[in-house]
Amino acid sequence: MRQGYKDMKCGLLGEKLGHSFSPMIHGELADYSYVLVEKTPEQVEDFVRNGELDAYNVTVPYKKTVMPFLDVISPEALSIGAVNTVVRGKDGKKYGYNTDYFGFCYMLDASGIEVNGKKALVFGTGGASATVCAVLRDKGVKSLVVVSIENNTPEFLAAHADAEIIVNATPVGMYPHNGASPVKLSLFPDCVGVLDVIYNPSKTALLLEAEARGIAHANGLSMLVAQAAKAFEFFTGNTAEAGACEKIITSIEAQTKNIILVGMPGCGKTTVGKLIAKQLGRPFYDADDVFTEEFAISPAEVIQGEGEEKFRQMEHEIAEKLGKLSGAVISCGGGVVTREYNYHSLHQNGTIIFLERALENLSKKGRPLSQSTPIEQLYSARIDAYRRFADIVVASTEVPENTADLMIQKLFEGEKI
Repeated sequence: MRQGYKDMKCGLLGEKLGHSFSPMIHGELADYSYVLVEKTPEQVEDFVRNGELDAYNVTVPYKKTVMPFLDVISPEALSIGAVNTVVRGKDGKKYGYNTDYFGFCYMLDASGIEVNGKKALVFGTGGASATVCAVLRDKGVKSLVVVSIENNTPEFLAAHADAEIIVNATPVGMYPHNGASPVKLSLFPDCVGVLDVIYNPSKTALLLEAEARGIAHANGLSMLVAQAAKAFEFFTGNTAEAGACEKIITSIEAQTKNIILVGMPGCGKTTVGKLIAKQLGRPFYDADDVFTEEFAISPAEVIQGEGEEKFRQMEHEIAEKLGKLSGAVISCGGGVVTREYNYHSLHQNGTIIFLERALENLSKKGRPLSQSTPIEQLYSARIDAYRRFADIVVASTEVPENTADLMIQKLFEGEKI
């Protein structure tokens, strides 16, 4: 972090900013204050003309809105038709820049996806789309097609089924509207690369589909960090430290990804999860407790009164709710893996850990399915799903504190065992 900017007032202008990682990123770049400024469209002009911030970023939907109220706009911002960085100069003038171009260049290079000579389909017509298109043209795409809301039709998409690069430059799928996607990748059999400028969730529905199909893909976190580093230069007149982007991306991913525990009933997920949350200073959620609070009935009561299938439907609602969180530790019910549709809900923003424990050490207390079905039968039916869901497998040490330490070690190593 660069020191010496404590007197500067910086921030982010937008309409809905609850999802933003920008304060964390700028907190890693420098010691200036960085606040979130939510304004309605009617309030934007007054803020730009009379606001007290020394410098600020601009996000959707105001990257074009702010432009008429600025005194000077940089050539690249004029060319793109969008401003995402505003600085109040010492001369009193308001200067507009676009650092998203630099950010998307960085994202594209970091992804390893080669676009030169390929056909690209870009979804969206706003400021982000204009930036993406400018970069893709400069990177040598063979042809470029922009898909608007109006022409996002089966007929139009069928005419471009030969697209090799798909880019989402819309907010479709962004928190809190997780699960939505601008298009199905099955329409593009030649697709070799998918880029989504959204960074929360870490894996949008579009990226989850790319992952499932084995297509190279990347989210927008690297773009966000790289554009912030460039904005820092305009804010302060100094360059970011060498390697700052890579360091901050790693740090933000570590802070914002959920840690999700799955495993057999009675394996100790809640106990170990609470220990991990305490060590890392994160909030802890037990999915069964959240279920009871949400529905005013316990999982056991639902299973006994309405059957397992009804419980699984309700459990999925909880998995979707918890899966949208960032930076939480979540203990799931033992059977969450028995429904494949829970995978995307949990995987979109988290690292899933399978806590494996010897069957003879599993607790059956208060667990109706464990009591009604032989534990060996449950284990046999679920073990493949546990391993399929898991990013990391950790065997219980039978000492919760030691198991928690082992999990944290594996998380930071990023090791799959």
